[in-house]
Formats: sequence, C-alpha cells, structure tokens
Amino acid sequence: MKSIEAIIAEVGQQFADTRLNVFEIQVASLKGKRLALRGRVLERANMAALKAALEGIQVDDAAVQVLRGKTPVYRWVSTNLTNLHAGPSWLAEQLSQLLFGWKLEVLEERGRWAFVRQENGYLGWAYLPYTSLDETPRPTHVAVAPVSAVMAEPRADSQAVTRLLGGTPVAVETLEDDWARVAMHRSGWVLVDELRKLDALPRTTAERRSQIAADALEYIGVPYLWGGCSANGIDCSGFAQLLHRQIGIELPRDADMQYNAGRKVEAPYQPGDLLFFGESGDARAITHVAVSLGGWKVIHSSRSNNGVAIDEDLRQVASLKDSLVGGATYLE
Repeated sequence: MKSIEAIIAEVGQQFADTRLNVFEIQVASLKGKRLALRGRVLERANMAALKAALEGIQVDDAAVQVLRGKTPVYRWVSTNLTNLHAGPSWLAEQLSQLLFGWKLEVLEERGRWAFVRQENGYLGWAYLPYTSLDETPRPTHVAVAPVSAVMAEPRADSQAVTRLLGGTPVAVETLEDDWARVAMHRSGWVLVDELRKLDALPRTTAERRSQIAADALEYIGVPYLWGGCSANGIDCSGFAQLLHRQIGIELPRDADMQYNAGRKVEAPYQPGDLLFFGESGDARAITHVAVSLGGWKVIHSSRSNNGVAIDEDLRQVASLKDSLVGGATYLE
C-alpha cells in the first residue's frame, strides 16, 4: 500500500509546473484514518484531486491555504514596465516582465510584493507600488514601435514624459494631426504611426505572416535578457510572444509551452512559423525558439548573438542545426 506521502507526491505531479500551479502540501498529523494537512494550493480543484486519491481517509484541510479564493482581487500594472520575479524580492530570479495595463489576479501579499497570476495563468511576484487597484482604460490600440517617446505636447520638440514599449495595449483619448494622446501612468502624445488599431489588426493568414516578419526586423539589436519581453531586453520566447501580441495573438510565455500549444508544422517553413530547439533534439527539453522569416532564415533573441539577430540559414549554424526539434505555428 502506498504511503500518505507517496500519494500526495503522486497527485502533486499533476500540478508540478510551478509556472502555472501551486501544490505545497505536507502532513500535519495522522491518527488512524484522520489526516490533517497544511500548506497551500492554487485552486480548490487541487485539493479535490488529492481528496479523491485519499479515498477512505478523513481529510482535515483547514490549514491548507487556497490562493484563488471565491472573490478574486485584481490589480493593473500602472507603470510602463516592471519585472515578474520568482520570489518577493528584487534579488529573486526574473521570470518575465509586465507591461502597462496588464491585469493581474492577486493571490497573496507580502509587504510591498504580491504573488500574482496573469490572464494566461503565469505566476510570479510583482512589486505592488507599480500596480494599481484602478482598472486601466479599455485599450483601443497596441504599441508597435519597439520604444516610443511619450511627449507632453503633440510635437517632436516637446518634453518626453515617459516611454511606451512595443506590445503595450493603450487607450487613445484623442487625435491631433500625426499624434495620438494615450492614457498611461503618465499620459501624453505618441506618433500615430507607432500604434496599431485593435480593430484593424491583420486578419488573413498571409497578412499576419507578412506583419510578423516586418515587425521582427524592427527589434534587431535589442539585447538579450533572461525573462525579458520588451525592447529594454528580451529572451527568445518573449520575442516570439511579443511579435504575436502585436497582431492580436496571445502565446504562452515560455518556449516549451509555446511548442506544446502550437500546431505542429514541417519544412518548408513559412514566415511567422516558430522553430524550436532542445537539448540533444529532445522535444521534452525545449530550450530555445526562433521565428522563421521564410524557409531556414530565422530571427531570434539568443545569448550567442547577445540579442535579436538574423541567421540566414540555421542549417549553417551548428548549435541550431543539431538541436532542432521541429516547428509550430499559431497563424492558421
């Protein structure tokens, strides 16, 4: 017969991906068939799965914290960019970045930090002073220039008040000549050409492929940054995610997630297809993603290039050729 600890560990494997799940359960006491547990889980469904596996045992889970409660608390990112960390500290590993206006579900607070869940389910710690309980205006556009200066007045010689980063959803309040006033933590004016209307995003597959390829070139030279997803620094999966966000498609955050969720495709690859790489070609250990510009020509953010760069033919790059797992797309 399996031990209680073994059953808990077995159920925990269903929720082992800590990027999307929390399952931290310990035995507090065991007297006969009365089991008391402590710890925390993300959702009530986690405990329901465990109780089902502990059939015949009376479970007391009063000391188990369920992070996603009945009444969710939301906050919105209120600065142009902030980091998502693995722990409640600036010194903790950077997992990703959060752009202005993104909606966060607050699961736990510790001092000036909050454990949050993004709308795509990705978990991490955000700095509370850079978020707000006030919902941001409903976006009408998405920023498509890597970085836009937000000006105090609608003219090029005005003073910049902040920066707007590519991929950020924004609400345009008014238009004046070539300028649009955007509602942000510091509202101001940006060039209309650096925004894309949400109701005018490319719709056909051909248009989407062409737009991704064109947008990608604008980011050449952006430096590599682990956990980065903006022109301030970007990693491979953050780059793929950002390019799709700018045409209205949301991808999972990390490369292995993107591979698993995408529709698998084979060569010849088309512009916008994603090519995935892994240790020894093992699909279970995806470590990198690149964006095809058509065929074997790819653009990606890599440590070897210290950022976003083009490889004309990945078959001529030993590290890419030898580790290619396959392709996937979100464009059809």
